[in-house]
Amino acid sequence: MPIERSEFLGVRFDPLPKDRALGHLAEVTAETPYGYVVTPNVDHIVRLHEQAATGQLEQVYERADLCLCDSNVLHLLGRLRGVELPVVPGSELTALMFDRVIQAGDRIAIVGGDAGLLTALRKKYRRVEFLHHSPPMGLRRNAAARRAAAEFIAHSGARFSFIAVGSPQQELIAAEVKAFPAATGTALCIGAGLDFLTGRQRRAPRMARRLGLEWAHRLLSNPRRMWRRYLVEGPRIFVLAYRWGGHPQHSPVSE
Repeated sequence: MPIERSEFLGVRFDPLPKDRALGHLAEVTAETPYGYVVTPNVDHIVRLHEQAATGQLEQVYERADLCLCDSNVLHLLGRLRGVELPVVPGSELTALMFDRVIQAGDRIAIVGGDAGLLTALRKKYRRVEFLHHSPPMGLRRNAAARRAAAEFIAHSGARFSFIAVGSPQQELIAAEVKAFPAATGTALCIGAGLDFLTGRQRRAPRMARRLGLEWAHRLLSNPRRMWRRYLVEGPRIFVLAYRWGGHPQHSPVSE
């Protein structure tokens, strides 16, 4: 059954609610031809427009098998411009995958994180087989290290791979796995999703999430790291939405 993709701010989103996205992922096996999932937020969209001259990131999002909106701000801006984008945060998707989709005996590949994260995952999900690859810092400018991470995923035989090395390097790695014809399973670009899942980081309170204020919680929790993202770069999204000249466009992709 085809999914009607909706274009907004240069990205074609799959406007799926959480349950339909999970239903799609539940059909994946360790033998399914490789695909990957991206969850763009405001930061991702602003970066994509800043680097539009290269076209690299645009192709990465275009080639994704699922592109889900990970931002209440994008959801609201899209609605104002006539585009409906259900919100499926990457951190929530990660938790739901382990709760509803991943089964005992599944092989799961993890790119990123440290030994402590793997210990916590193995303790919490004792009947799941975890494989781990820890790439070096500076992945954004280290093509060889990204290639090594992509090769690890391609040869892992995992049903699902979780890439947790930050954006855009996690999306670049996910896309590069497609260069390996024998790659199988599905990779998800999930940022800090595994840290939230294991309690190493705390998400915003439920009320803040419902009000679309998770960004404020992150800013207040780590102002030194987050101030530029949320107070300087993030607000550019309003200019992009104001200037967006497109009309809602829909095109079918296979589900």
